[in-house]
Amino acid sequence: MNETATGAALDVITIGRSSVDLYGQQIGSRLEDIASFAKSVGGCPANIAIGTARLGLKSALLSRVGDEQLGRFIREQMVREGVSTRGLITDPDRLSALVILSVENDRSFPLIFYRENCADMALEEDDIDPEFIRSARAVVVTGTHFSRPNTDAAQRKAIRLMKEAGGKVVFDIDYRPNLWGLAGHAAGDSRYIASEAVSNQLKTVLPDCDLIVGTEEEVLIASGKSELLSALRTIRSLSSGTIVLKRGPMGCIVYDGDIPDDLEDGIVGKGFPIEVFNVLGAGDAFMSGLLRGWLSGETLGTAATWANACGAFAVSRLLCAPEIPTFAELQHFLEHGSPHRALRKDEAINHVHWATTRRRDIPSMMTFAIDHRVQLEELAKRLGADLERVAAFKILAVRAAAKVADGRPGYGMLLDERFGREAMFELARHPFDWLGRPVELPGSRPLRFEFSQDIGSQLVEWPVDHCIKCLCFYHPDDPAELKREQQEKLRTLFEAARKVGRELLLEIIAGKHGELGDDTIARALEELYALGIKPDWWKLEPQASATAWQKIEAVIDRNDPWCRGVVLLGLEAPHDELEAAFTASAATPVVKGFAVGRTIFMDAAENWLAGRIGDEAAIDQMAERFEKLTAAWLASRNRRAA
Repeated sequence: MNETATGAALDVITIGRSSVDLYGQQIGSRLEDIASFAKSVGGCPANIAIGTARLGLKSALLSRVGDEQLGRFIREQMVREGVSTRGLITDPDRLSALVILSVENDRSFPLIFYRENCADMALEEDDIDPEFIRSARAVVVTGTHFSRPNTDAAQRKAIRLMKEAGGKVVFDIDYRPNLWGLAGHAAGDSRYIASEAVSNQLKTVLPDCDLIVGTEEEVLIASGKSELLSALRTIRSLSSGTIVLKRGPMGCIVYDGDIPDDLEDGIVGKGFPIEVFNVLGAGDAFMSGLLRGWLSGETLGTAATWANACGAFAVSRLLCAPEIPTFAELQHFLEHGSPHRALRKDEAINHVHWATTRRRDIPSMMTFAIDHRVQLEELAKRLGADLERVAAFKILAVRAAAKVADGRPGYGMLLDERFGREAMFELARHPFDWLGRPVELPGSRPLRFEFSQDIGSQLVEWPVDHCIKCLCFYHPDDPAELKREQQEKLRTLFEAARKVGRELLLEIIAGKHGELGDDTIARALEELYALGIKPDWWKLEPQASATAWQKIEAVIDRNDPWCRGVVLLGLEAPHDELEAAFTASAATPVVKGFAVGRTIFMDAAENWLAGRIGDEAAIDQMAERFEKLTAAWLASRNRRAA
């Protein structure tokens, strides 16, 4: 790649801090009393790289991370968010930076930086690849990385290269006094300590900047002045760049020329009255929105409005990078607004945020379902087999599915906690796209959860990429009291899933407890959507007509265009019936896959538990049937595409 900034492959490269943030989850508590933490990527440049990517820019992070689990987490999260890691260097000698934070109240946000000899502060001139810098339209340099000679030299080299290429230089002043050695470890939340040495250092950066962004305190430190008007005019005397003054809840003011006597006479974007929940990371969200507008050629007023809106999202939520909105979410908010000052309480916005920040794209799903408990338990008892053999058989099922998937995308499994725990460990050794885990008590009607009715306390222990699966025998013509009880249970599950950040698949079976007409499932889904329940997936029984599928698709499109889709269940149907069901649903794009179990494994399970076949024969038999089903599924979709 040898592109100039005007024909760039990237929109922006952010340079500097990359860390892992551990956020205290007990709000209103001293940091000393925090009992549990939520983990996310942190550091101003890392957050901005993620934020701009979410808003549609092509971004990259230029930094260092340690050669350990936290460093790999940062790298993997960048990849998940669509951020280029070409400039992310693994440092074999240093640990990734760590920050521990909490929300004590709406004015106090204690944080501790663990940054002694950390990886990102080892960035040096040789890490700045000229070709990489020239591949972008802009670079963002940040204040902390001017605090050490090696990182200062690295950023200045990037500035020089970007100016030579005709691109833009953005300066996020990002002043943290204790990262300049001006405050103690306990003063991580300190925002301003005057320092002539820091001011003199930062003033030398200003002449090369096209966009300068800072709070009132940051403008003061960058100028060396003690009064705001004088500070802005000092910056203007050193730079012709656009100056953006961040004012917290009051939004921002943009100065694109001379600094007026009345500071309110600058360009003011639309403001958003929001409850302050956590100010940490709000500036990074603000910068992400500003860059999305500024680099996309929007007016400064529009860019400022987008910046204010993104800042409002961040200040109303707990974490940093995970809370920055996507462009779809931002546009939804700008178009519809919110009745809530606390945006984290707005279900509509939260759903768009959730659906547009999922960990991975899964356009189709071929699932081997072996989350069965009662059926295999009864089979083992009938054959006189030890129940521990059921758990061992599920490991074989994973190996059979892995043999078919062979590392290809689009494959998944359903496994249960009762008999499938070891099988889950086996599955983690293979590159499946998806794992679903049931929470329902098998056969329960009204719905009950299997291990405890306090479902939320169970889910928090699950890996973040495990999907909740819940089967509910639900018919729209059920008695009113039964429906009410089941609806409340499903709403509780949905709320718990969103609270702990796990995807949800709802399996609705109506045909066992009533007539299955063309509108039965559509009516059932409509009733659940009316309760605010928006699962990521639906798992549904095959439908008898194209009309039924059309009605189902219309309900989903109307209520949740972000739904991942429908997977078909098998109900122990023979292969020919399943193949016919695949073909019947092929004209319905919302049907994205299947989850079939007993058709694949039941014969093998009986023969293996009875001792008539060995491990390899069982694996081969299940793999053959799963392969045959996947071939039928893919053929039906290829015919539709043709």
